[in-house]
Amino acid sequence: MLLKAGVSLRCLKREIRRALNIIEDVYINIAGHESIITSTTEGTHSPSSLHYAGQAVDIALPGAHNMYVRPGGSTNAVVKKLREMLGKDYDVVLEKDHIHVEYDPK
Repeated sequence: MLLKAGVSLRCLKREIRRALNIIEDVYINIAGHESIITSTTEGTHSPSSLHYAGQAVDIALPGAHNMYVRPGGSTNAVVKKLREMLGKDYDVVLEKDHIHVEYDPK
């Protein structure tokens, strides 16, 4: 797992930290490369964002930064597998330029 410059995992809560291993495994097995965490608690998010509570991360899309993407390792496949592996307590949202993952039990 790689971190964008200035990104820290220090303030993340236990539930989202547990998701990091799953995120990394999905990226390695489907996309063929490490995940890149682009935002945790830093940055500008909506006022009610779970980023500020340490319960959300943003991840670069598979193949971002000119990395090789394994055939069949599309963004949609990564999102689908993340939703499956993380389960109902996590929201996985495909944004325009990243994947947002948050711990938000219903």
